[in-house]
Amino acid sequence: MIRKAFLMKLFDNCYEEYKKRHDEIWPEMVKMLKEHGACNYSIHFDPNTNSLFAYLEIEDESQWRKSSETLVCQEWWAYMKEVMETHSDNSPVTVNLQEVFFLK
Repeated sequence: MIRKAFLMKLFDNCYEEYKKRHDEIWPEMVKMLKEHGACNYSIHFDPNTNSLFAYLEIEDESQWRKSSETLVCQEWWAYMKEVMETHSDNSPVTVNLQEVFFLK
């Protein structure tokens, strides 16, 4: 299992909307994530910085990368672009974090 962690950033005053959208996540989005090997996926919010810390485990890096090519992923990104920092293709701006410790 590959452990991944990254940071993202919400726009000011968008936490409630971001949370609502994830509370109502599309079933087809959940299905796609699982089909591309994601499990134990969680996102945490720091209200002091509007930062999001995401953690997930994947089975295979190349399989995971293909998730961004799916229509549902691209639609989700377009749906989320008004509440968070994104690139021109609507993908979230992310900062990948390097693992420095793991206790099993």
